[in-house]
Amino acid sequence: MPEVPLDFPREFVEFADPDHESQLFRCDVTWLTSRWVCIYGQGCAGIIESRPDDGCCTLGAHFSDSDDRKRVSRWATKLTPSQWQFHAEGNRNGVVGKDTEGKKQTRIVDGACVFLNRAGFAGGQGCALHLHAAESGIAPLDLKPDVCWQLPIRRSYQDYERPDGVTLTVVVIGEFDRRGWGAGGLDLHWYCSGNTAAHVGHEPVFISERDTLVALMGANAYAILEQLCRTRLATAHPVAPHPADPA
Repeated sequence: MPEVPLDFPREFVEFADPDHESQLFRCDVTWLTSRWVCIYGQGCAGIIESRPDDGCCTLGAHFSDSDDRKRVSRWATKLTPSQWQFHAEGNRNGVVGKDTEGKKQTRIVDGACVFLNRAGFAGGQGCALHLHAAESGIAPLDLKPDVCWQLPIRRSYQDYERPDGVTLTVVVIGEFDRRGWGAGGLDLHWYCSGNTAAHVGHEPVFISERDTLVALMGANAYAILEQLCRTRLATAHPVAPHPADPA
């Protein structure tokens, strides 16, 4: 399962945000047209070597803000014991904890996120919030912490001043690679976005992650992105294909 180097040529497209005249989107089409797919439970080796069944859930999920924290806590009350392995623990002691720096995140229980159903749990292995969403016909992004449902997409912001003095916000949509985790990302045992084992999807990322992209960009901007990605896929020899994709 070789992982490609972090730095390789990428293609980006830029277009004005149709809903906000002060914003510009810069999107990594090398990533968005790649064949990445989540392989949790199907070859994922986990970010911590000693816990291969945890996927990327070992460390818990940091909350983006108080609204994110309150939303997740509210959905936790709707989970049932058959969906959530740590239902009793979560209801007794809560689902919010802190990391070593005092930042709020999902609580760690028995070495991983309180919402992670371990291998062998009768209700199903994986995120209890995701399981509840699937069984209820709800989009997982409505339930899960922001950092969880946004993966493997990373949205960041840059300021850009045009020669005429007009300042724009550049919204960058790209790959959540190891560096997206911060300084510790380079020390993860295994990670998926640049790993050839995970580039086996039947659909490109811009299609398989449509709901995530719409939530991050808006429906009108996504429609533009979708057309640009489809145009790129129609190109026989793209300038910078993702090196983790099949040849």
